[in-house]
Amino acid sequence: MTNITSIIFDLGNVLIDWDPRYLYRKLLPTETEVEWFLENICNDDWNKKHDEGQPFEEGITKLSKIYPQYANLIQDWFGRWEEMLGDPLEETVKILAELKNLGIPLYILSNWSAETFPKAEAIFDFLNWFDGKIISGEVGIIKPNPEIFYALTKKFNLNPENSVFIDDKLINIKAAKLIGFHGIHFKNPELLRNDLKKMSLI
Repeated sequence: MTNITSIIFDLGNVLIDWDPRYLYRKLLPTETEVEWFLENICNDDWNKKHDEGQPFEEGITKLSKIYPQYANLIQDWFGRWEEMLGDPLEETVKILAELKNLGIPLYILSNWSAETFPKAEAIFDFLNWFDGKIISGEVGIIKPNPEIFYALTKKFNLNPENSVFIDDKLINIKAAKLIGFHGIHFKNPELLRNDLKKMSLI
C-alpha cells in the first residue's frame, strides 16, 4: 500500500506505559484497596472529564467534597501524576524512529489532559518527533467522538484515505474507519511492525 501519506499514533499503551496503579500502589497498602479506589473514587469516568478539558483543580475539588476522607489521595492524582508513568514502549519507539527516518509525516491523536501532556513532553523526547498533534483536553473532544478525527484532518489537511491510525482501543479504530482512515489495532510492537510491513510502510 503506497498511497499512505501520514501515520497517526495514539500514545497511552502504544508508545507510553501509563497506569495509575504505579502511583497508588505506593499510597495504599493492598492491591484490593488500589483497585477499589480506582474503580470507585478516581475512576475512568472521572479521569475522562479531564481528558475532555475539565481543569484538574475543578475535578479534584468536586470529588474531594464528595469523598473528603480521600482528599489527599485525590489530590495526588495530579500532584504526583508523573509517578503514573512507566517506561516508553521501546520497540514501538523504534518503529516510530524508522518511520520518522523515512520521512513519513507523523501525528498524535490522544485522549490526554491538556494540563498533564506538557509533563509527558518534558519526559519523553520522542513526543517532539511528530509533525503535529491533537490532544483531547486542548480541543474538548475525546475519542471515539468522530469530531476529534475531523479536527485532526482539518488542522493538518489530512485525507483519511491516505492516513493510517494506530490505537490500542478497538472502539477508536472502528470510529476512525467509519470516517475512512486505515486502522491498525495495536496489540504489541511485533504485530504493529508486521501490519506496517504489509502496507509497505517499513
